[in-house]
Amino acid sequence: MLYTVILKDNKDFRNLYRNGKYIPSKYSVIYIKPNKRPYNRFGITAGRKIGNAVCRNRAKRLIRLAYQQSEINLPVGIDIVVVARSGILGIKSDEYCSYFSTYGVKEINKEIRKFTGKSRK
Repeated sequence: MLYTVILKDNKDFRNLYRNGKYIPSKYSVIYIKPNKRPYNRFGITAGRKIGNAVCRNRAKRLIRLAYQQSEINLPVGIDIVVVARSGILGIKSDEYCSYFSTYGVKEINKEIRKFTGKSRK
């Protein structure tokens, strides 16, 4: 991942859940917030409702792959946490990657523009 550091601290996740914007869908919920750093911070959450460890790890792999493929289209300087939903298990990896690269990136850019008040061309 080019411009990305992995989020690991629980306080960062909680801060993002509390103060960030969210983008819901049937596959995942994306939480975003500007971080004023020259890089993005990225985290993934897959709870027990998703299924057993095999299912949760597959969901995390799909999310990580989709993020890596569309990272170049995302603005730099944001915190992103993707929470997996159970709908992600019923699709193939290329479906989620295309979903994230079209809908996810578009919505992230739109929400960041609202958050910062800047327009991006």
